[in-house]
Amino acid sequence: MAEQTRASVARRPTITTVAKAAGVSIATVSRVMSGSSAVTPDLAARVQKVAEELSYRPSSAARGLVLGSLRNMGVILPDLANAYFFDVVKQMHHGANADGYRMLVADYSGAAAEEYATALDLLGQVDGLILLSSRIPTAGLKELARQSTPVVLVNRIELGVDIPMVAIDNFTPMMELCGHLAQLGHRRVAYIAGSELSWQNRERWRGIEMAKVFGIEAVKIASDGTIEGSFEAIEQALTHEPTALICFNDLSALGAISKLRELGLRVPEDISVTGFDDIAIARHIDPRLTTVVSPKSQLGDQAWALMHAALERNPSAAPPLLAVELVVRDSTGPAK
Repeated sequence: MAEQTRASVARRPTITTVAKAAGVSIATVSRVMSGSSAVTPDLAARVQKVAEELSYRPSSAARGLVLGSLRNMGVILPDLANAYFFDVVKQMHHGANADGYRMLVADYSGAAAEEYATALDLLGQVDGLILLSSRIPTAGLKELARQSTPVVLVNRIELGVDIPMVAIDNFTPMMELCGHLAQLGHRRVAYIAGSELSWQNRERWRGIEMAKVFGIEAVKIASDGTIEGSFEAIEQALTHEPTALICFNDLSALGAISKLRELGLRVPEDISVTGFDDIAIARHIDPRLTTVVSPKSQLGDQAWALMHAALERNPSAAPPLLAVELVVRDSTGPAK
């Protein structure tokens, strides 16, 4: 049985087999299989007849290599478990699918070198590459910009990098959030940070630092933007006696609230907690989370629009920063 299987595989016709049998080039077979109008009807009929007689099934990958389009789109993101990224990618997928592209999604451990290596691996397998919340150093981004495959940067803005990019405004809403806390009487706050490699983390911390104008004194607590990372960081944060915790994202806020409950502290009666992104669960936990509403659908649409324009060699002049909105719910209250 194994020998029969190997023999059948060996006899399986390839595009080369069809080309030789029909007396045409491999490129001609590929054009016929893809329905290209560049081949005359008589020649197309001859190739189709040979392919049918040989029971040939075209490989989409091989056809793409000949025609210069694989119809694959690569997306690299730092954490598949984060619902925020899922929402953005889902929206990008709608646009890609409508334009006839499949999406290949990959994540990595959070290390910039691993992300860069993954990007280089994907470049030869896709027609375009979308980097979502990338941690690759600017030198690596510049190298990717020199490749023939279009690259789009999402949730990060870097001056001097010749790549289409779009992100949400992280700085302004963080200052608005700090202003909200200041109005409630908060002065000592702790920022439960995201990855130090994250552009968003740097922008959000910059907004908190600028909130000194509201009388806010902040300390940054190292974390990683995950539920568990935040859970582990809370005891250190509390040594600074903050009246409010500003969390890098909603996942961090969930971890913070869980740890505070374990320690017997009430939110917001004893300490206020804020998030960022407004993932679905932020509206359904108790207390409902004060956070920043990130326009995930708009971001995904804009990201795909930039990629589609790059594929068409028609650069877009879309604004790089999308406006966001602060939403006040139940997790913030007057300072004690």
